[in-house]
Amino acid sequence: MKTIVAFVIAFIISIVNAFSQDISGDWSGETKRGDKLITFIFKIKQENAEYSTTIDVPTFRISGIKPSITTFTNGKLIIDGSNVGMNYIGVFNTKAQQFEGTYKEGGIEMVLNLKKGAVKIVDSKRPQEPVKPYPYYEEEVIFKNTEANIALAGTLTLPNKNGKFPVVILISGSGPQDRDESFMGHKPFLVLSDYLTRKGIGVLRFDDRGHGESTGDFGTATTEDFSKDVLSAIAYLKTRNDIDIKNIGLIGHSEGGIIAPLAANNSNDIAFIVLLASTGISGTELSVMQSKTLRQFPVKDEVGYEKNTRKAIAIVTSNKSEAEIKNELTKHYNDFLRPILTSLNVPEKNINAFINSQLKTSLKPWSRYFLQYNPADEIEKLQIPVLSLNGSKDSQVNATINQEGIRKALIKGGNKNYKILELENLNHFFQECKTGKMDEYRKIEQTFSPIALQEISNWIFKRI
Repeated sequence: MKTIVAFVIAFIISIVNAFSQDISGDWSGETKRGDKLITFIFKIKQENAEYSTTIDVPTFRISGIKPSITTFTNGKLIIDGSNVGMNYIGVFNTKAQQFEGTYKEGGIEMVLNLKKGAVKIVDSKRPQEPVKPYPYYEEEVIFKNTEANIALAGTLTLPNKNGKFPVVILISGSGPQDRDESFMGHKPFLVLSDYLTRKGIGVLRFDDRGHGESTGDFGTATTEDFSKDVLSAIAYLKTRNDIDIKNIGLIGHSEGGIIAPLAANNSNDIAFIVLLASTGISGTELSVMQSKTLRQFPVKDEVGYEKNTRKAIAIVTSNKSEAEIKNELTKHYNDFLRPILTSLNVPEKNINAFINSQLKTSLKPWSRYFLQYNPADEIEKLQIPVLSLNGSKDSQVNATINQEGIRKALIKGGNKNYKILELENLNHFFQECKTGKMDEYRKIEQTFSPIALQEISNWIFKRI
């Protein structure tokens, strides 16, 4: 009896120790998505009995993802990254000394087990990425958005440490982005900033709020909030003696292209803007288009599908309370999406995950603002030089339709100093491509078309 009691006590102690252990440190694991093996590194810290996590995905060369809440109770690790569109739930296996759980992002669900310790990753640079030492001056900077009470971290590159130079601020696309706008193994903002700085134009690029080394909450921010981050960047540049404050420009990619005019119209210090793969139609119309062109499942009735998509948007953008919108939208998605996915033999679990993901995305402040925002209204007000570049094979933002919206807005506003150019065979990220589809981005070695880079620099030099 004494032996049994001793064993039970020892067992209880081991369980308590396992559940109360400090899990600070690096935890890494691999999971599969199709044929692709994806490596995750979770960097967990404990401060004042509270945990925080930063996630790196070296497979995609993405780092600095900051989920909002991390809890570890009774051996269960919950990482709530609803602010960045993900979550992880894992249970600690004392025998295997690992967390065994599930990673969810959007409608995707993957088994992901995490073991203590980081994995060594060989960073395979793309051919266009610069190699240090650079032939120009580089400085890590931090500036504040005092209104939002956040600090934004970035990199400023100047042609030389001494002198006064024109400068552009790079504004990233949708989703939490680092200062290099890292995606699918590419770093387009790093390539763009290197190219322009070597040509004589300074560049400021920074991590989105709540991402990388920047503070704040990305998940509660809207396009308008991001424009105020850009205004903070402008204010910071004006404090420096090495910046030609009469020649500060904005270059916005994708959503950055609709943030740029919003920021420019709220500042007297912008000399020009460059819109890369920008939209020129309302968020509602773009979302309807993308719901059809980027959809990953077929439907029998396209007219009915569009009608129901518009109904969902009408619910989201209504003046009802959040609770009313959520209830109404839940019912609509179940009436609208569930039958379609069921007819395609999608498992019930996956359908539920997809609908829940749609709900979370739709109810975010960003979505509600974006759906009601029409960049043409801001583009119309611009009285500074504007360059608009879009790729002819962009599958995310149709070049013809969106550039027509941009053109009409500029003409309506009386702006005669603009250039709108559709570049042949380039995708949403200005890579030379075959199909322009999203699954092709990673396969392309080129990060940024030299033709697009030259168009940008040549146009800017004619304006400064």
